[in-house]
Amino acid sequence: MLDREGPTPVYKQVAEMIRARIQVGELGPGEAVPSEAELEVEYGIARTTARRVARELREQGLAYTVQGEGTFVGEPGTPRPDDQLPIYQQIAADIRTRIQSGELRPNRRVPSEKKLMEKHGVAKATVRQAMGALRDQGWVFTVPYRGTYVSLVEDWPEQGEPKK
Repeated sequence: MLDREGPTPVYKQVAEMIRARIQVGELGPGEAVPSEAELEVEYGIARTTARRVARELREQGLAYTVQGEGTFVGEPGTPRPDDQLPIYQQIAADIRTRIQSGELRPNRRVPSEKKLMEKHGVAKATVRQAMGALRDQGWVFTVPYRGTYVSLVEDWPEQGEPKK
C-alpha cells in the first residue's frame, strides 16, 4: 500500500515494491518489469511517476531499458525468456529452429512473407525485420525477385553467433 502523504516519494515506494518482486523471484532475470501503463493502473500513479520508477530501478542496477521494447530485470545483455522477446525475434527463432532441425533445408525457400504473416498474425514489416535478422546472422540469403533461401550449412553461424 502506497503512503502518498509520507516522506518517501511515491516512485521510490513503487520501485521498492518491484525490487521485492525481483528478490523473491516473481520477476526473474531478463523478464519484463511492468510497463509504464501497467504501473499506472496497478498503483494508480501518473505516467511521469512510472518513468521515475524505471529510472530508479536502473540506477539501483536492478533493471535496464531497451528503447521501444521496455524495461527488463538484470544488467544490459541479460538474456530474455523466449516469450519476452520482440515478436520479430520470436519469428526468427522459430525459423532458425526449423532450419536447424532440417525441416527447412539449405538452398530451399523459406515460407513466403504472406505465409509468415498469416502464421504469426503480424504485419509485413515485422516479417521483414525477422528475415533481416536471420540474413544478418547468416541463416538465410535473399535472391531479388525469387525469394529468401536457407543458407548452406557451412555458412551458418557457429553456436548461433552472428557472422563476422
